[in-house]
Formats: sequence, structure tokens, C-alpha cells
Amino acid sequence: MDVLLLSRLQFAVATFFHFIFVPLTLGLSVIIALMETKYVRTGDETYKRMAKFWGKLFLINFALGVVTGITLEFQFGTNWSRYSEYVGDIFGSLLAIEASVAFFLESTFLAVWVFGWDKLSPKAHAAAIWLVAIASNLSALWILIANGFMQHPVGYVIRNGRAELESFYDVVFNSFGLQEFLHTVSGSWMLAGFFVMGVSAWHILRKNELDFFNRSFRYGMAFALIFSLFVALQGHTHGNEVAATQPAKLAAMESHWETRKGAPMYLLTVPNPSGEGNLIETLPIPYMLSILAFSDPNAEVVGLNDIPKDERPPVALTFLAFRAMVGLGTLFIVAAGLAWLWRNKLQEKPWFLKALVWIIPLPYIALDAGWTVAEVGRQPWIVYGMMKTADAVSPITTTQAGVSLFAFIAVYSLLGAVDIYLLRKYATLGPEA
Repeated sequence: MDVLLLSRLQFAVATFFHFIFVPLTLGLSVIIALMETKYVRTGDETYKRMAKFWGKLFLINFALGVVTGITLEFQFGTNWSRYSEYVGDIFGSLLAIEASVAFFLESTFLAVWVFGWDKLSPKAHAAAIWLVAIASNLSALWILIANGFMQHPVGYVIRNGRAELESFYDVVFNSFGLQEFLHTVSGSWMLAGFFVMGVSAWHILRKNELDFFNRSFRYGMAFALIFSLFVALQGHTHGNEVAATQPAKLAAMESHWETRKGAPMYLLTVPNPSGEGNLIETLPIPYMLSILAFSDPNAEVVGLNDIPKDERPPVALTFLAFRAMVGLGTLFIVAAGLAWLWRNKLQEKPWFLKALVWIIPLPYIALDAGWTVAEVGRQPWIVYGMMKTADAVSPITTTQAGVSLFAFIAVYSLLGAVDIYLLRKYATLGPEA
């Protein structure tokens, strides 16, 4: 393996592992804030217990997310220094705002929330968790704006051999980054809904604290249903953005090889990238790919054969990841819809409650599949159409990259085991009496 491949693998390991913690933080913070607001408005102590119970799980997740996020950002200096040198004027400013504004706001008021239960008024204490929830999602906004620049660079000028910031407004309001934010955050809120539903279902099956977990279940159900539908609808809009700005990614997502107008979508496709085509293309829906990509049945969809070979993304991985994301997204809509339909007779559906427990990891897989589409589908570019990934890697040795990759895998495996153990332990213990 060369330095480029090892550095790619290391960044992939760090990113995928870090993203285990991010979506639950984004969604669960809002759910907890709503629970505590309900307590403030009604004075019902059950909602206070709910905020404390789910807050404990949030804290476990948040702590490990911080650790993995810091090491992830360091890699821009250790493994991708040429990238940082070339676009640091733009990328660095966005990460600096995320760290100095959103993250500090989030961590400060999280401490206020944890230690302020008996020291603040109920309203002030609820305000603290709302600030945590807002800051968490603001943090995601700035990071996704930075990623949006990598996907669709705007607001820059090439000067002195590097990209320099010309319009901060254009970078911040880059439609690609804002679309990514909506898609990622809605998916994260959906994930939090399924997490709350799954843990609640486990306790309802065992008839533990039925009133407590039935109420919690309804919060999770509402988030899962609303945002599983929203992420699907918004995903279509985001797909239009991809079609307009990254035709190679769209072609790889659909394993679409020949440029044509009125392009159909095939329900069964088996890619054959080495043969520059598909082994199987069957069950076509006429004009559907053109409609989905451009909302026009006669629109032309660029095929991979009209894209230079050295600018094509890995087709098979992008194609499979996209289908995993869409397939799981469909499952989530069905599961959330059934949860709403059977919300008043859950104990009569033990098989469904068991299924909800097993569904807990699936939104994580779906979100990671989505990021695989976003990042692998962008290759070979680290900044689309502007800088190739091969030109961004640091001038380090294979040994250095290999040792650090092994260290990341070892440490992250340990942290992952600790996180799963703690979440499972405190989730199954239930709330304090």
C-alpha cells in the first residue's frame, strides 16, 4: 500500500467512527430539550426523569464524540498538509468558527445543564439544554459548509499558487453545503428517534416503567416518522444539486454509462466497471432517471463513458452505498409508520417491539452509506474539479502512515467497545427511581 491509500483508509476509519457519535448528539439533544420544556410547562416530574435518563445517554455519546472529532481534525495537518496549505485560507476559517463559537457554546452550557439541576430555576435550566441543542446543530452547520466547499467550491480565487477566500458570503450560502446540512441533520434527528424508540421498546417488552417509556416512545416515534419522511423528500432535492454540479457522481450512483436524453432508471442493475457497462440492466422505468435528476423527462444525463477514466469515482462502491441508503430509508418510513399506527397497542405487538430494538443500528449504517456516496462519489477529487486527492496527501513515509492507521484502529476499537458497553448498561438499567 502507498501513502495515499493508507491516508485515505485512516481518514475513512476516523470519519466513520466519529460519525457514530455525531447524529445521536444532534437529535437526542433536541428530544431532551423538548422533554424538559414539557416538564417546565406542566410540572410533571416524569418529564424531568425522562430528561435526566436520556441526558445520561447523551453525555456518554457526547464525551466520546469529542475525543474522536479532535483527532479527525488533526489529520488535515498530519496526512493532508498539502490540502491544508492549498485551501486552508477557506477551509480553516470555517473550522475555526465551528470550534470557537459552536463547540465552546455547546460544551459550556452542557456543563451548566449537568451541574445546574438544583442550582438554576427550571426555566433557566431548560434554556441551557436548548442552547446545547442549538450549538450542536450549529456545529454541524459549519462543518457541512466546509464539506460543501469541497463538494462544490465557490467564493475563492487562485492567487500565489493557492486558493484564497474572495467571498465569505458565497462560501457560507453555498447551496450544496446547505443541502448537505438539511440532509445530514434530518437523518440525524431520525436516527435519534429510532434510538429512543428502540430503547423504549426494550423496556416496554419487559413491562419496566410503562408510563415512562410509553411517553418516551412517542417522542422517538414523532421524530422517526417526521424526519424519515423529510430526509427522503429532501434527498430528492439534494440529488438535483448533485446532478447539476457532480455529473460523475450521479452516473456512478446509478451505474449509468451512456449519455442519453430521457434516461430510464433500471430497477435491477449489476455494474461491470471493468467492462465499462452493466452485466444486467432490466425492469426499466422510462424517463425516470431524467425526471429524478433534473425534474425533466427529456433532460440529458451524462454517462460515465463520456467522463475521462481518471476522473471517474469508484462505481461499484458508490452504486451499492446509494442503494443501501435508499433501501434502509424506505424501511425506516415503514417502521415509523407502523409505530404511529400501533402506538396505543404496543404491548399487543411484541414482535414489532423486538424488531425496533434490532433496528437501532440500521440508521447508523444508512447515514454512513450516505457519507460513502458523498465522499467516495467525489473521487478522485478532494475539492471537486479543483484539486485531486493524490495531490493533497502529506509528504510522509509509508511506515508513518501505516503505524498511525494501525494505532487509530486499535484505539477506536477500544473506544467503540467502551461506548457500546456504557450505552447498553445505562439504557437497560432504566431511569433512577
